[in-house]
Amino acid sequence: MNSDDGTTTGGDVQIHQKRILPDFLQSVNLKYVKLGYHYLITHLLTLCLIPLMSIIIIQASQMNLNDLRQLWIHLQYNLVSVIICSAILVFGSTVYIMTRPRSIYLVDYACYKPLSHLTVKFTQFMEHSKLTGDFSESSLDFQKKILERSGLGEETYLPEAMHHIPPTPSMAAAREEAENVMFGALDNLFANTKIKPKDIGVLVVNCSLFNPTPSLSAMIVNKYKLRGNIISFNLGGMGCSAGVIAIDLAKDMLQVHRNTYAVVVSTENITQNWYFGNKKSMLIPNCLFRVGCSAVLLSNKASDKRRAKYKLVHVVRTHKGADDKAFKCVYQEQDDDGKTGVSLSKDLMAIAGGALKTNITTLGPLVLPISEQLLFFATLVVKKFLNAKMKPYIPDFKLAFDHFCIHAGGRAVIDELEKNLQLLPMHVEASRMTLHRFGNTSSSSIWYELAYTEAKGRMKKGNRVWQIAFGSGFKCNSAVWQALRHVKPSPKSPWEDCIDRYPVQVVA
Repeated sequence: MNSDDGTTTGGDVQIHQKRILPDFLQSVNLKYVKLGYHYLITHLLTLCLIPLMSIIIIQASQMNLNDLRQLWIHLQYNLVSVIICSAILVFGSTVYIMTRPRSIYLVDYACYKPLSHLTVKFTQFMEHSKLTGDFSESSLDFQKKILERSGLGEETYLPEAMHHIPPTPSMAAAREEAENVMFGALDNLFANTKIKPKDIGVLVVNCSLFNPTPSLSAMIVNKYKLRGNIISFNLGGMGCSAGVIAIDLAKDMLQVHRNTYAVVVSTENITQNWYFGNKKSMLIPNCLFRVGCSAVLLSNKASDKRRAKYKLVHVVRTHKGADDKAFKCVYQEQDDDGKTGVSLSKDLMAIAGGALKTNITTLGPLVLPISEQLLFFATLVVKKFLNAKMKPYIPDFKLAFDHFCIHAGGRAVIDELEKNLQLLPMHVEASRMTLHRFGNTSSSSIWYELAYTEAKGRMKKGNRVWQIAFGSGFKCNSAVWQALRHVKPSPKSPWEDCIDRYPVQVVA
């Protein structure tokens, strides 16, 4: 159960209050565009060198033997010029090689699929909730409505401790859940990639609400006997968008440490974070969050490009934590009876929409065609200085991306993103089907969605993928990947035994 549940669950609070994401057709702030163009300016030198090198290559290709002979004679009598030019060329090449960012490759990834006996049907969920004796009739009715409208199917999973009557949310049970999901995903990853655990140089683990001592990352180091100088991180409390944050952190580490691998493990722990109270805003996570985990292998080795699935193109992170409302819209606390849960603010959806708006207007200049950028920017300028009532042009992100992995947090959020980004049903199919089959698996959901796209055979060489996730704090983060080949699903994909049944019709 992730502290980011608010992002996703908030969409389902619409059962009682009609709150939708802000209409991006009505509100786009000009200042956020500057953030995106800042990224382009930082690479201005490279952009300027490309046409210069192109001109030189074209001119050189047009030279004949007589031209080359005349050039050689000229250089023989201008030794100083030759030395200066050579020095400039060597210096420029050295600066470029030393400062250019290393390419980051996604070699492979694995998603954990729980055992079948951990499946929870709606009737079983409601029966167990009633038998605990902790929930009032009103709370039980509320949970039933949430389940029916959530977009979840009848095959999602809850941890072993929550199948007991009464539930046994102990520290030992929480550790067991963490070990099962993390080690299960990692075992598959190492088996599929043939990578030895000792070869891992960087380890990043993210889990919001379960952070024991020793840490989850230490548990992995101990299990796989990772090397003593491994650079390990354990991210907590960062919500469902922490998976993208972890990728960004691993990327930064791979820019510094040469010739190595990084593993990113994203999960959430249900066992010790089940809410046993009757405050409705804190009951929604019980209905949506389910067991899941992903393990991703990244590499900065040029030799891995041939076997890697994807190349990391961009990561864009947006944090709204400076605003008090945004900071408290998803807040872990105790209710009046002293029972701990995650409280969702009534402003959640508006805040999520604002964070998304900031993120996509920053991302746009990095990924959109020039034609879309010019139309977008021109209409914003006109709206800002000439006609405030003019609707800004909403760029067509379908021109920039072939596949969309929208965090499967709740049906309502997926609906609103589909509407406001003007996407087609096929673009949100992976998100809807992941929500239906596995529920909200928090920060790992975007990887189950990518696995769905691969299992359907839709990932072609050159395709671009947009992963976007929300998190408590409040955050909205995006990662952009490019397929390096026609990508087939890896062995033991979570969709391996059920992909032929999807897509299914989700009851509204």
